[in-house]
Amino acid sequence: MRISVVAIGRLSRSPETELVKLYVERATAAGRALGLGPVEVVEVESRKPGKPAEAEALRAHLADSHVVACDERGKARASRAFAGEIGTLRDRGVRRLVFLIGGADGLDPELVQSAQGTLAFGPQTWPHALARAMLCEQIYRAVSILAGSPYHRD
Repeated sequence: MRISVVAIGRLSRSPETELVKLYVERATAAGRALGLGPVEVVEVESRKPGKPAEAEALRAHLADSHVVACDERGKARASRAFAGEIGTLRDRGVRRLVFLIGGADGLDPELVQSAQGTLAFGPQTWPHALARAMLCEQIYRAVSILAGSPYHRD
């Protein structure tokens, strides 16, 4: 199952960009034997400002995908539960799992509503670049949990 993080905006050179790259590479390498991956980050630019225009740009990358919208009002879950959900989707034959990250104002409510799931990183507000890095780390952590790696400690 391919795993994609589809996000509005491009990250410039920053520590967060390096973290994203590191965790994507680790998740891709560790996931091969598990039928997970490759893991990729797709950066999307909207031609117009605003949530509806961003939603339109994101929708172009969602064909034949199970979509999880990252949203502050979404469902927070423990790392093991997150890993379990990814494993279940893979076992059900989902070919591509997409996590959506909106722009500075979040995702369009219609896009969130049309997603098959939601994900929140708690009640705090996180910078866009850090949220992307945190999501990629959690994807790597989920892969390592599914692989039985000692990376995750309860």
